[in-house]
This record gives sequence, C-alpha cells and structure tokens, in this order.
Amino acid sequence: MTLSQLDYIVAVDTHRHFATAAESCHVTQPTLSMQIQKLEDELGILVFDRSKQPVVPTEAGQAVLAQAREVLRAARRIPEIVSESKNDFQGELRIGIIPTLAPYLLPYFIGEFIEKYPSVSVQIQELVTEQIIERLRNGLIDVGLVVTPLLENGITEIPLFKEPFVVYAADSHSLANADCVDSQDLHTDGLWLLTEGHCFRNQVMNLCGADRKANGTALRYETGSLETLIKLIDKQDGFTLLPYLATFDMDETRRARIRPFSAPQPVREVSLVMHRSFLKRKLINALKHEIMAHLPHELLDETTAGKVVDVLSKS
Repeated sequence: MTLSQLDYIVAVDTHRHFATAAESCHVTQPTLSMQIQKLEDELGILVFDRSKQPVVPTEAGQAVLAQAREVLRAARRIPEIVSESKNDFQGELRIGIIPTLAPYLLPYFIGEFIEKYPSVSVQIQELVTEQIIERLRNGLIDVGLVVTPLLENGITEIPLFKEPFVVYAADSHSLANADCVDSQDLHTDGLWLLTEGHCFRNQVMNLCGADRKANGTALRYETGSLETLIKLIDKQDGFTLLPYLATFDMDETRRARIRPFSAPQPVREVSLVMHRSFLKRKLINALKHEIMAHLPHELLDETTAGKVVDVLSKS
C-alpha cells in the first residue's frame, strides 16, 4: 500500500469518475486504474462499485476512504511542520466563502493579505454553506468563511465576529416610519428573500416568522443576490434584512432606508471553518489575523478586540 494509491482512491471518490480523477492526479487513467486494482487486490475488497454510474464506493470502501483521507492529511502535515519551523509562508490557500459575506468582507482584507504574503497562491470560491462543508470534507478547499454554529461532525469552527442585522425598507413601507425596529414589527407583508440554499434566508425567515405565512404573501420574490433585493426595494416596495457589512458602501439615499433593531439586536456569528484534521495551519492563522486587523471597528466589541487567538493553539 502506498500514499499514491490512497491519493488515487480519494480522487476517484471526490470526482466519482476515473478519467477526471486521473487528470486531477496528473497520471494516465490506465495508471490510476491499475494502481487502484493493485490496492483492492492487496486489501481483498472492492473499494468502488464500477457497475454504477457515476462510480460509488462500496460499504467497505467507504470505511477505507475515510481512513485514507486521514492518512493523507497526516502525511501532508509533515512538510507543513518543517515550513512552520522556518516561518515560511508559501503554497496554495483555497478559501470558500458564502455569497452574503463575499462582496462585503473580502474587500477589507484580501488585497493586504496577498500583498503581505506574495508567495501564497490564493484561490477563492463563492459557495453556499452546504457546498463549503462538503468540499472541506473532500479536501477540495482548505478553509471556509461561513455563519455558525454549524455543529457539523468533524468540522472545527473558529468564531471571528458577530455581525448585526438591519432592516432595509422602501420609503413607502410602514417600517420606514420607525426610528428602530422590534422583531415583532416584522410580522408583515412585503418581505423579499434570497433563494433556498442560502443560510441568510433561513435566518431572515426565523426572525420574520415568514414560515408562518400560510398564504405565501411574504415570499414576493426570491433571488440569489442581496444587491438585487436592495434594488428591487428601491424601485418597488417592501423590506428585507441585511447584514451590517452590506450597508457600508451605501449612498445617503439608501442609508436613509436603513433601520436598526432595538436591543437586543439580532446578530449572526461569522467564523472560519476547517476540517478537524486541517492542514495549512500557519496560513489559516495568518488569514485570521489579517481579517481581524482590517474589520470595521464597529464589529470589534470588547469581546473580540485584542483577543485574536491563534488557530495553531487550537490544534
């Protein structure tokens, strides 16, 4: 049994296609297939059921694959230990970030991070939370920026900050007449929502009680973009909830449509998430420090300011 063979079966499990797996491993498909066959012969089991398309692991193969991923993570940790001892920042960092954070959080820190660590190749993917968790488990990304708690088995969460919600209401909507909004005021018609799959949608529906609108009048329109919701409200009617960072670059006309919540304000917790056996710890720790160093001061309350715990200390 070799690390290469384990790498090959993990690639097939990730891509569920032998040719794609071979391409990702930079070998020919016959080479990959032959090595997997040799491993199966040695183990005395079939790792994959090749009669199904796409190919799927057998019951025994699932257990082998889970252990193979752990072995590969442990093996890849060895050169990282050496790199960390040299205080060497280089390599590739693959980041997944949810759409309701990406356009509002990334501009604060990503430019400075790239400039500070020029030997690090940063790849960023905009994904919903479910996709981020799946890709963390499969080793396709190194770290995610999501809203927590997730309480996912095998996923480590490192909270960064808590972001308040605000109401964004059309000038003609009744909520525009309030200085601040109580959650009880949200039981009203005219709510605009993101499409299903976005965690922010679920948070908004929980706050607004939209799931109790049997006639569906709360669900006037659905989109995958907060900016689209804002523009629709500008031109039409209704209201939505926005995360605080989404309001920072608004002009005066739009800022006049924002209403804060009365205390206690509803918030969402933004965290870094990694696989429990996560690699690239020094890079992820550097990423966390860069994010915290460039956050707007309004998001750094007494519970977070000056309290940046190293990810390395969590290992």
